Amino acid sequence: MKKYFGNLVTVLLIFLSVSCVWAQEPSSAVNFKLPDMNGNMFNLGDCINNKEPVILFFWTTWCPYCQIELRSLNEIYPQFKKEGIKLVSIDIGEPGDKVDSFIKAYKLNFKVLLDGNSAVAKSYGILGVPTYILIDRNGKIRATENSFPKDKYKELILK
Repeated sequence: MKKYFGNLVTVLLIFLSVSCVWAQEPSSAVNFKLPDMNGNMFNLGDCINNKEPVILFFWTTWCPYCQIELRSLNEIYPQFKKEGIKLVSIDIGEPGDKVDSFIKAYKLNFKVLLDGNSAVAKSYGILGVPTYILIDRNGKIRATENSFPKDKYKELILK
């Protein structure tokens, strides 16, 4: 019994140490193309090729937490521009006219993309909104958060 328990502990420790190594390896951002509110196509690959850090923000008009985050993003957006960070706001699964009315009501200053069939959200494994995905200059995902990580976003993506 002691031998069995010792082997089990050893296997668990190996598994945990390997899992920690895997968790530290950032994954590559999934490339996508989506239309903005004017029908112009946005290609994430262009940002990655230009070595631009990117903040993806997935949201919906009906989500009260998204509304709070959008107000905050509207305030910090000029800072992102100064820092060379691309903010990519993605509405999930809603019709363009509804999103357009929302954008006007909230006076959003940044570009909004439409993920009408939610394919991009699914490719990133989005389970709920709001969700931020922070991508560094090398196209690696450095964080996935449900609220904006104000204290650490620079160290994560501006390396």
